Amino acid sequence: METQIAPGPKLQKYGITEKKKAELDLLKNQVTDAAAIVQQQQTIVTSLNEKSTRYQGYLLVAESNRSHALSNKNLIDQVIQNASDLAFNSNNAFSKTTIATKDAGIVSQNISDLITKLIYSVEIINKLSNLVIRKKALNPLISDDLIARIGTAGTDANNAVALTLVALKSTLAAEAAVLESEAAITLENRQAAKLYLTLTDEKSIDASLTSQPTSDTSIRGLLYNAYKDAQITYEKANNANDETARQLSIATANLNKAQVKLQSLQSSLAAATAAAYAS
Repeated sequence: METQIAPGPKLQKYGITEKKKAELDLLKNQVTDAAAIVQQQQTIVTSLNEKSTRYQGYLLVAESNRSHALSNKNLIDQVIQNASDLAFNSNNAFSKTTIATKDAGIVSQNISDLITKLIYSVEIINKLSNLVIRKKALNPLISDDLIARIGTAGTDANNAVALTLVALKSTLAAEAAVLESEAAITLENRQAAKLYLTLTDEKSIDASLTSQPTSDTSIRGLLYNAYKDAQITYEKANNANDETARQLSIATANLNKAQVKLQSLQSSLAAATAAAYAS
């Protein structure tokens, strides 16, 4: 009589095998999904790394442009201040030179008046001397000392006229020099004021000493606006760079988590596969 083998144990063994196969398939699917997530996160991190590199470059350029714009802004302030100081100083010098010119004219006029009076005195002394000499011829009692003194007075008067003429010549030369200086200072004052007004577009140098830059068309206004634009560009580049760095930090953390999860699932799959083949 042939022995019958009970089918129970085979069915049970088959069921365990299918269950393990299903578990392995599930783990494989999880590993595949986790690997896809890691790949996706790696792509994001790579893209953000490239973006961060570009934005760091933009930030360096923006910082360099801002630095140059600030340097130009400070330089135009110095140039304008120098022009203002030059105009102010030349204006003071012009005022003092004008006074000196007036004073020199007065001195020249006074010396001219003095020369006129001296010449008149010489004429009077000469007439007196001639009169005394004629009287001496008629009256020997007239003192020779008187005649000598009158002659000396005439000589001194002539010498005084000569010296005064020298003084007048020197005064006229000084007056000419002052006039020449006045002309030069006037030209300097005009050019300094013109330079200042050109740089600032102000209507007058006095009204602009306490004013703030308001004109967009002047050299100062253009350089101020250039610095303002460079500052805005720098702030935008800096904010974008910071935001990119923040995104990269988050993406890197997500990538690390995905890699840890993938490694855990791969370890679980390897252990489950080994256990399935061992049973």
